[in-house]
Amino acid sequence: MEIFFLLSSIIYNTLLSLTLSLFLPFQYIYHLIFQSKQEEGQNPVLVFYQGSVYHERKRPVRHAFRYDVRYALLDLDGGPNTLPSSFFENHLSAQQARQITITTGPVFLLTIPPSVGYEQNPLSVYYCYDIEGSAPRLKKCIAEVTNTPWGERVSFVFNPDSDLVAKPLHVSPFMDMLGNWSMRANEPGDNLFLAISVEHPKLGDFFTATLTARKVSSGAPSPSIFFWMMPQKVALGIYWQALKLWWNNVQFMQHPRYFCPKYREEARLRNRILQCCQTPEENENSRLKVDRSHSNGLADGDMVGRWCVWRDAQWPWN
Repeated sequence: MEIFFLLSSIIYNTLLSLTLSLFLPFQYIYHLIFQSKQEEGQNPVLVFYQGSVYHERKRPVRHAFRYDVRYALLDLDGGPNTLPSSFFENHLSAQQARQITITTGPVFLLTIPPSVGYEQNPLSVYYCYDIEGSAPRLKKCIAEVTNTPWGERVSFVFNPDSDLVAKPLHVSPFMDMLGNWSMRANEPGDNLFLAISVEHPKLGDFFTATLTARKVSSGAPSPSIFFWMMPQKVALGIYWQALKLWWNNVQFMQHPRYFCPKYREEARLRNRILQCCQTPEENENSRLKVDRSHSNGLADGDMVGRWCVWRDAQWPWN
């Protein structure tokens, strides 16, 4: 049944994207006439990045690939009107991110904007700054990880300099839930860098994923043109690489909800144990919790340190 849902979803989204693509020339003309004039002399609230994502798996078989990507860095306090309002309904606001990370400065969101009716974001990152004197300083990041095709999401705080997080989400059917994510990110500027590696108790450091990108000049086209079919290309790449792993006889693992319904609680426990082995400051601020939405996560006061919430799978996978 899940295969049927997956194929139906692919066909539906393909037809929808192709249909909406017919309207892109009109959107581009509108952007040139109206929005370009409004943006003159203003600080940009939407910055474009172009680069590549690299994945390397060392065990049980070696598998590596690289593909080009385009990302947007949004100033969440600016509220760009170039993206649909529904996009912001599924993500944190600047004020929510500041409350979670206990920061006072600007908040930027690195993400792939939706394109022609489709959104695909394996990883989005919120960069949260503190104001020290007159200059902002990057203090914390919030990772927003979404799996495919289920649409489950986990959001958690991490230290951009270096951090270790117990794996909280079934991201790939070719990986189990054991191990930790080692994460680090630089401050977005002319160059962008983000790295995640998996530390597994049996396979060691067997998987690494990196994002490297450069800022695109201010002469870039409108977002609808720059990011055209980018989410679709990411989804296609995910399914294609999964097919290659299956062909190479890498073990396929079912979603843990079928055989371990409390996998989120287990991830919470592993993270607490992990935090006990780190510095006293990190241990004092280490908390994980399970929730269904960002709004509930903000309501109960558990917003210090290792804030973490889960969003359930989307229909028809829930």
